[in-house]
Amino acid sequence: MRTKIDSPSVRLGVEVFAHRQDLKPLRFGMLTNALATNSELVPSVDVLMTSGFQIAALFVPEHGFYGAAIAGEKVASGYDEKRKVPVFSLYGETLKPLPEWLSGLDALLVDLPDVGCRFYTYAWTMSYLIEAAAESNLPVFVLDRPNPINGVHVEGKCQVEILGSLVGRFPIPIRHGMTLGEVALWLQRNHFPQAQVEVIACKGWKRTMWWDETGLPWVSPSPAMATLDTATVYCGTCLVEGTNLSEGRGTSHPF
Repeated sequence: MRTKIDSPSVRLGVEVFAHRQDLKPLRFGMLTNALATNSELVPSVDVLMTSGFQIAALFVPEHGFYGAAIAGEKVASGYDEKRKVPVFSLYGETLKPLPEWLSGLDALLVDLPDVGCRFYTYAWTMSYLIEAAAESNLPVFVLDRPNPINGVHVEGKCQVEILGSLVGRFPIPIRHGMTLGEVALWLQRNHFPQAQVEVIACKGWKRTMWWDETGLPWVSPSPAMATLDTATVYCGTCLVEGTNLSEGRGTSHPF
């Protein structure tokens, strides 16, 4: 039985990166949403802007910046009035950033919550960003956070029939056992060798840890991922979506 920790024993990548004084002159585009927060539940983009980083554009994945759009619903590009930056959707008319969206940027940031499962779309959205960054010769910094269902267990077959989609762009086990930063390095090594990827690792995270052992608050990364319990069973029960049965989306306890 796991022991829940009451105070954070893990420092998130964004909390480490916020002290990088050498990078503050750069103009960044950031792939993120408001559900990627620091340990005090402040959205990462706001943490960095308050720390003096120049976030000149936002890129958003499925569910949009506030994580409110339902699964599969297209997200429109727009403008963030609070932060005074354009918002480019990578879950709308295009999955890959257009070259003009990257114009004027010096580097890209990625900070997204993930659940450690192949068919959770955020990692593949990141893959398109890394690909576009490589083509535009832009470095990518991935602000890492723990794999909530630990980084030890790997389960499920690598898909071969369904490739190139946001539920499995490249072959990888269903439960892959990697953090999003480790996925980024795997993508660089195996698919985008020209990409410049630097991972800002968490401090204090051990691979055996589940999220409730980190002391960090759980923030639902998408509408149907309300609890760690949901993330724990998701790798198996989401397969029900391939049948005519309901996996419980829209209820208080999906999957």
